Amino acid sequence: MAQNLFPLHNYDQNYIEIGYNISYYRKHKKLTQEQLAEKIGISRQHLGAIEAPNVLRQLSLDLLFAIAEALEIEPYKLLLFREM
Repeated sequence: MAQNLFPLHNYDQNYIEIGYNISYYRKHKKLTQEQLAEKIGISRQHLGAIEAPNVLRQLSLDLLFAIAEALEIEPYKLLLFREM
């Protein structure tokens, strides 16, 4: 029987933190959700769902990289989480 090397983990809080970080850097660049969404080729509603803390929306690495590029930041900055 194969052993699961990667046990299931609840990453919900991580996705919420990524959304907070995207929102923070977007506002720092003085961009609206509409403007950032247009730059990366997604709808404003999709971006809004990613940023919203009450909506769990997973995102791909490709999208994370596109967002970081549009915000002119290194992708790792979107993955820095606050101490809880």
